[in-house]
Amino acid sequence: MPGSLSDNQQFRETEAGERYAKAAFELAEDNKVLDVVHGDIVALKALLLSSAELRTFVGSQVYKSDVKLSGLLAVAAGLNLNDLTRKALGVLASNGRMDHLFPFITAFNKLYDAKKGIVSAEVTSAVALSDAQLDDLKKALAKTLGQSAEISTRVDPALLGGLKVRVGSRLFDASLKTKLDSLKFALKRA
Repeated sequence: MPGSLSDNQQFRETEAGERYAKAAFELAEDNKVLDVVHGDIVALKALLLSSAELRTFVGSQVYKSDVKLSGLLAVAAGLNLNDLTRKALGVLASNGRMDHLFPFITAFNKLYDAKKGIVSAEVTSAVALSDAQLDDLKKALAKTLGQSAEISTRVDPALLGGLKVRVGSRLFDASLKTKLDSLKFALKRA
């Protein structure tokens, strides 16, 4: 769709998103509702990821922020959002910053993970991982990193087999594609 953003672009980081997230995070901590507000943020992100139309609507430059807020709250009515979460979204809208909702979500989650000692790991595999494989991977990452890891998964059949795990700026690449590419490079040099 013209003018729409990919998921990676939408969940980019922005200075404005970070400022609003920090303010909401501190208020949630002060009001002793941090876990509740984080739950709301996680539910909002899941809602946005489940609907390309909603992502396009909220990220659109065509609609005013108050219209985007009304639409988002209507779709999210079943989530029973905490008052502080609603207020944070309202502040984004009243300041014309609903286009920073995605960066706000990303920044809030980063602050929460840092507070709770959780690292994020992005796992890319050739096929979808089973629950048992995810549990084993979570345990292995916790042992390796010395702290628990929140895992997001992605399937990329081009890997052929194996895994790629990104934790922060570190990439652990144990994919069959990379091994074959290395072998091909080594054979060309021989």
